[in-house]
Amino acid sequence: MGEEQDLQRPVSFWKMPVGVFFRDSRSVFKWDVLGKEILQIAVPAALAVAADPVASLIDIAFIGHIGPVELAAAGVSIALFNQASRITIFPLVSLTTTFVAEEDTVAKMKIKAGKGQKLEKGSDMLDDLEKGAAKPKPETKEPALDDENGEASEISKHLGNDEDKENGENSDKVVDEGSEAKNSILENSKLENGEKGVPKNSDPQQNGFKTSTENGPSVVMSQNKKAKRKNKKRNIASASTALILGAILGLLQTIFLVLGSKVLLRVMGVKHDSPMLKPALKYLRVRSIGAPAVLLTLAMQGIFRGFKDTKTPLYVIVAGYAINIALDPLLIFVCGLGIRGAAIAHVLSQYLMALVLFLILMRKVNLMPPSIKDMQFGKFLKNGSLLLARVVAVTFCVTLAASLASRLGPIPMAAFQTCLQVWLTSSLLADGLAVAGQAILACAFAEKDYKKATATATRVLQMGFILGVGLALVVGVGLYFGAGIFSRDVNVLHLIKIGLPFVAATQPINSLSFVFDGVNFGASDFAYSAYSLVLVAIASIVSLFLLSKSDGFVGIWIALTIYMGLRAFAGVWRMGTGTGPWRFLKGRSSPQLSSV
Repeated sequence: MGEEQDLQRPVSFWKMPVGVFFRDSRSVFKWDVLGKEILQIAVPAALAVAADPVASLIDIAFIGHIGPVELAAAGVSIALFNQASRITIFPLVSLTTTFVAEEDTVAKMKIKAGKGQKLEKGSDMLDDLEKGAAKPKPETKEPALDDENGEASEISKHLGNDEDKENGENSDKVVDEGSEAKNSILENSKLENGEKGVPKNSDPQQNGFKTSTENGPSVVMSQNKKAKRKNKKRNIASASTALILGAILGLLQTIFLVLGSKVLLRVMGVKHDSPMLKPALKYLRVRSIGAPAVLLTLAMQGIFRGFKDTKTPLYVIVAGYAINIALDPLLIFVCGLGIRGAAIAHVLSQYLMALVLFLILMRKVNLMPPSIKDMQFGKFLKNGSLLLARVVAVTFCVTLAASLASRLGPIPMAAFQTCLQVWLTSSLLADGLAVAGQAILACAFAEKDYKKATATATRVLQMGFILGVGLALVVGVGLYFGAGIFSRDVNVLHLIKIGLPFVAATQPINSLSFVFDGVNFGASDFAYSAYSLVLVAIASIVSLFLLSKSDGFVGIWIALTIYMGLRAFAGVWRMGTGTGPWRFLKGRSSPQLSSV
């Protein structure tokens, strides 16, 4: 009651919502239940998210030793492939994580409610036995919430059989048999709740049973049903829907990139007489074959994230990219395949990861729903269209920046691509916090636990900012002394050091931007995420054109800094003003999801 009164109490517009970002800031490193839950999800997720850009960096490092032209060609191809992948998969992964988390939480709540009803009925029966009741209460048929309620009816039926036998016996027998039935109910209740099972090779007398013919079948049935529940796969319709959409979108992406590679590279600024054209075509066409595997792998990552399991995908991804790294020098230099060898290594590792994740998922989830009507295509398409517009607008900014850099020539493009990969790779470590925030918030909003939702959002944002400050120092020092890893060309190294201040200084802003994405998705605030980022993209595109003309390479990085700053501001505005799903921060008890 106290919390409900707090929600209804009017709060100052400026004081409460804006102050929420600094709430419990001293506890940001506190190793409490929430902190453990966040880090157990965030750390593996961050490593998994960073794995692909790291693998791309290693590809670039190997390709850079072939020559600056091949390095620039790979940079353009990777930027083009990543944009196409983000357009198709980012909405799918984001929606899958939220929908799976919500669906799984609701299912658990129903099971918990069913157990509560069953235990309440069992408690009433025990009370009647202790009072010496000779006849059971008349049975009332109620709709079963799940299979466990069926077990409760079996217990009642079993109890009735025992008490019918007691009517023809003396009062001492009634007491003995009553205690036997009571022990039977207690034993079955423990089996249902997973507290313990019947010990192997135990004597029926020690478990409260005088004859195995009377009570043995009940125990066996309870044990069998418990085992079935333990081994039962989850029925998550969102998971099946995500895999089907991922496979379809992957095939479409492959066809699109292979057939339109020349046109797309021309749009990216690679002219027909450019020395980058041939190596770029080789790399892009081979890597496009792996698009279905990329999309399926990321879709399955979204499913595991919804279950708050980020360790399983991490193990598979690390193993897959380790194979990629091992194959790079072998195919590029030993086999003499050059830039095409780097693409082949990447494709092989992606299909291996997709296969392993699929086999693991089949053991956990029933991927074949009972009916096509159970699929969530409408739900995915409705919200996916919003996020699709968002992703197209936002990723277009990065792709446009790469295109403008390529028009400056191979040397500026090579330097820009190196800086961009470091910029995104380091910043994406914060995406682990975004994943943790999204999964926990989706569960909290499904349970209507707004106190936990506020605490989670605040904690992940504070962690994200601190992470960004740490990354700024690491990236600044690392890129200054380690730029030679990516290229031997003196001109490329000079431009990398020019872009270094922008790459390092924007890390805190970038981290907050990524974490705010997870917070918005966890709150199912997809509409605001779409509309706000479209406006941010428009402003950023204008600044890219203006500043690249006036300041060239430096102007492009200034525009990208403006772009990330506006993204972070959009997130601060939504939660800081207490609007949409965060209305309860201003004292309103009923948050509205996905409203602008």
